[in-house]
Amino acid sequence: MPHADWIALTDDQQLALAREALRRAAETLADHAEVLATEMDDGMLADRGGPDSLRLFAAVIRATNRDAFGPIGQA
Repeated sequence: MPHADWIALTDDQQLALAREALRRAAETLADHAEVLATEMDDGMLADRGGPDSLRLFAAVIRATNRDAFGPIGQA
């Protein structure tokens, strides 16, 4: 959406779009967490515990979304 189109939206419309984007992002993260947990339960990934699991989760999120968003800095 070009900048001028965003400005043309009312505050309520902007807020609704931003909230929906955050909802979708949260759902995506939750889906990835479920996949990660299932893969650990099934023995496909080692359950490393604590911080290591969080780092693994971050790597999964970055790897699965890299192509979806394009290179960093391309807004």
